[in-house]
Amino acid sequence: QAADLSKPIDKRIYKGTQPTCHDFNHLTATAESVSLLVGFSAGQVQLIDPIKKETSKLFNEERLIDKSRVTCVKWVPGSESLFLVAHSSGNMYLYNVEHTCGTTAPHYQLLKQGESFAVHTCKSKSTRNPLLKWTVGEGALNEFAFSPDGKFLACVSQDGFLRVFNFDSVELHGTMKSYFGGLLCVCWSPDGKYIVTGGEDDLVTVWSFVDCRVIARGHGHKSWVSVVAFDPYTTSVEESDPMEFSGSDEDFQDLHFGRDRANSTQSRLSKRNSTDSRPVSVTYRFGSVGQDTQLCLWDLTEDILFPHQPLSRARTHTNVMNATSPPAGSGGTNPGSNGNSITTPGNSVPPPLPRSNSLPHSAVSNTGSKSSVMDGAIASGVSKFATLSLHDRKERHHEKDHKRNHSMGHISSKSSDKLNLVTKTKTDPAKTLGTPLCPRMEDVPLLEPLICKKIAHERLTVLIFLEDCIVTACQEGFICTWARPGKVGLLSSQNQANSPSGTVV
Repeated sequence: QAADLSKPIDKRIYKGTQPTCHDFNHLTATAESVSLLVGFSAGQVQLIDPIKKETSKLFNEERLIDKSRVTCVKWVPGSESLFLVAHSSGNMYLYNVEHTCGTTAPHYQLLKQGESFAVHTCKSKSTRNPLLKWTVGEGALNEFAFSPDGKFLACVSQDGFLRVFNFDSVELHGTMKSYFGGLLCVCWSPDGKYIVTGGEDDLVTVWSFVDCRVIARGHGHKSWVSVVAFDPYTTSVEESDPMEFSGSDEDFQDLHFGRDRANSTQSRLSKRNSTDSRPVSVTYRFGSVGQDTQLCLWDLTEDILFPHQPLSRARTHTNVMNATSPPAGSGGTNPGSNGNSITTPGNSVPPPLPRSNSLPHSAVSNTGSKSSVMDGAIASGVSKFATLSLHDRKERHHEKDHKRNHSMGHISSKSSDKLNLVTKTKTDPAKTLGTPLCPRMEDVPLLEPLICKKIAHERLTVLIFLEDCIVTACQEGFICTWARPGKVGLLSSQNQANSPSGTVV
């Protein structure tokens, strides 16, 4: 039955604090009941049921746990009661909806710490919230996202770092640094093999989970990127040998954080890499929206993922930037490659990138057998339009837009002199440029968007891919649905006379 978009199911007005983020529990949701978590600018988290309207719990009500703005809240995948909350203080807290928060400030005991992170357990006579406290990086923790299998957690912070953790064992899997500025948003590919981030460098950055390195950057936005999201319906990646984890799958209500699935994952992937090296045909589609009011759609194709493999089809049109030397501090490895990556005997370092319209040699890294991690992945009927392009030709055109949108100016290969504008943290950003954490612009492929379209008058804040449409929202308060090709009639009949902002492309 079509929803009446003129009459909301539930409406609540808050005074003194504003809702900042929310998350539905899809595991427990039914037609009659749904558990919705809402985070607030003053630090509280509320659990409500907008259908039943009778369930309501408030966490951190007295703000004894954290007084700062809630930046992200998510249900822990596979759990009916556990949820994770991030704050602008740089802390994350694990809650259980069945437990109370206590009448005094919690006391913590160190559980584990590592480079730029620490995890504490809540020390009390009776079980209370929060169960765990994570301190991650410097500055605000802007967003986090669980991997599709729920085992790993990707966090992006104002210090410009992406940090990926094994959630159960509380271990750091890998890190990445933005080109400059903070990272604002993060998402996983549907198969969990790639992570895309966006932020104050106006770029989308693609990071390989297996190789722990940047494999591409995308430039199309004129200001900060606020949301990135993969389109699972267009990507349609099928796995002949899916990424699986050994070990038990029980909920971690008992807080067993010692189970390390990462090692078994790596060994499984290594086995696949060494036994099958045939080329694959795969395309990932993802989108991004930004403060420049633009929606960009991107394709991540095999000529980017596996640049040293000959393609079985005609190559897509590409322009390759000139990069004749490895980045500083890379120890002689290939441009953009992780210094710790495995090199298979027989694969020598490829020649410098040519100035040509094709990609005959490796443009990114000599990762040897890692190229076949995606073996068995097949995209169904997806056009492959990902392109590489020289990124400085639009510099003058966008310069004024940048200043108007409070950005740090258009990116060029000489932008290292702008790094002194970034707030100094314990890790000097200037020292990361040209390293595997943050390769230089000329050392990795630069994607151009398939489409880049202004779709709003105010900053865009939401991007969701659904089966028959794309949903966007902006700070002006408009929520728009964009019909996919072939779905125009269906969407129009559902929304007729109800949604003045519903737009079809």
